[in-house]
Amino acid sequence: MIMEKSNEFDVNHVSEVELIYRSPVKPSQRPVVKSSKAAYDLFMTSWDQGKIELQEHFKVLLLNRACRVLGIFTLSEGGMESTVIDKKLLFATILKSNASKIILAHNHPAGGLVPSVADVTLTKALVLGAKTLDIKIEDHLIVTREGYYSFTDNGISLNFI
Repeated sequence: MIMEKSNEFDVNHVSEVELIYRSPVKPSQRPVVKSSKAAYDLFMTSWDQGKIELQEHFKVLLLNRACRVLGIFTLSEGGMESTVIDKKLLFATILKSNASKIILAHNHPAGGLVPSVADVTLTKALVLGAKTLDIKIEDHLIVTREGYYSFTDNGISLNFI
């Protein structure tokens, strides 16, 4: 006996996917970020000062086309020397927030402001992924309690490709 396959599906077993972006802040009231210093100051308001010299964190400042802030997202919290970046989670967050531009930031708990080879390699990979989605990475900051390093201000092009 040959059984025929049914082309009918039970719709109760299929999930619906819906994309929604809601912000309680009116667009005209969102801060504008047009410099690395402004980005650093904003990041530092969200950084736990009790952990900045203890544990590495990676954050993303989400911006619209006019460089108005949509939000700050903490992508990861790591150990004393590194943190793991989930690229899928980063890009899902960017797309969900409808961001057109982003600024990356992570801290160096030991206080150094020089980007490591791993920092540059990761930034290159993220720039490549962002370009395929028409998202611009404006800068990548390394932050400490006493200051910051900006890839852009120091002549490291974020147009690697």
